[in-house]
Amino acid sequence: MIRLSETSVAKIEEICDRYIGEKTPLMMILSAIQEEYGYIPLEVQEIVSAKTGISVAEIYGVVTFYSFFSLKPKGKYVIGCCLGTACYVKGAGQVIDKFSEVLKIKPGETTEDGLFTIDALRCIGACGIAPAVSINGKVYPKVQIKDIPGIVGELVAEAAAAEGGIA
Repeated sequence: MIRLSETSVAKIEEICDRYIGEKTPLMMILSAIQEEYGYIPLEVQEIVSAKTGISVAEIYGVVTFYSFFSLKPKGKYVIGCCLGTACYVKGAGQVIDKFSEVLKIKPGETTEDGLFTIDALRCIGACGIAPAVSINGKVYPKVQIKDIPGIVGELVAEAAAAEGGIA
């Protein structure tokens, strides 16, 4: 169970207030919270419920139905492996397995250092470049197993450079 700071509670309430006049504000509120914090735990859902009058059950249903919402924090790099039909027949199963092997996590998990999360996606609409992988919105076309260590290495180097370290 997390303990939210007063500042976080105030920010969540402010996000709710932004959409007070909307007929159906829930998706907009949840999207803004997800963008701000990276995930939407139960404690946050309870604040949204109290502020909007929407039941926690309904909010939880929305958060768990849509794959772009998360109940747990995600890594700095979210690796979305498309497992739609076109990608799957072109080897996406082996691609996601290789990411799991290299990062030592399963789909839906985040590395201990908080750098990577692997998500299994149903279809990202990139069938012509299958198998496709999306990392923080950037689509990698025709990913092959041999490409994966290099992709991960580039992201590790990018993260180190951003932190001021030496890659």
